[in-house]
Amino acid sequence: QVQLVESGGGLVQAGGALRLSCASSDHTYSNYAMGWFRQAPGKEREFLASIDWRSGSTYYADSVKGRCTISRDDAKTTVYLQMNSLKPEDTAVYYCAQSQTTSFVMSYYNSANAYHFWGQGTQVTVSS
Repeated sequence: QVQLVESGGGLVQAGGALRLSCASSDHTYSNYAMGWFRQAPGKEREFLASIDWRSGSTYYADSVKGRCTISRDDAKTTVYLQMNSLKPEDTAVYYCAQSQTTSFVMSYYNSANAYHFWGQGTQVTVSS
């Protein structure tokens, strides 16, 4: 069973930045893609960004494009989400997820159904 451990959440003022980390226990390189999602109270889980582990290709939701950057550290099997210019509406629980399915179309990883393992979530609160 793959375990994902997120960190880096917290309270930040509007306009600030945070970097979320997600460490995967999977060192077998069967990881094909990782993604970040968020869920605000009363709302559905929302896709934010994904990264193809082998090629480094990335894909972003329009809501965060230009403000967020997803990256990976191969040696640590860790994925990061750098978030800048944070807004109060970014307040949510942020989840990372790992997919073990190969797709040549990055938009495949926009769906939560593409992922097999999920982290426990980390709270991000942006104050106005």
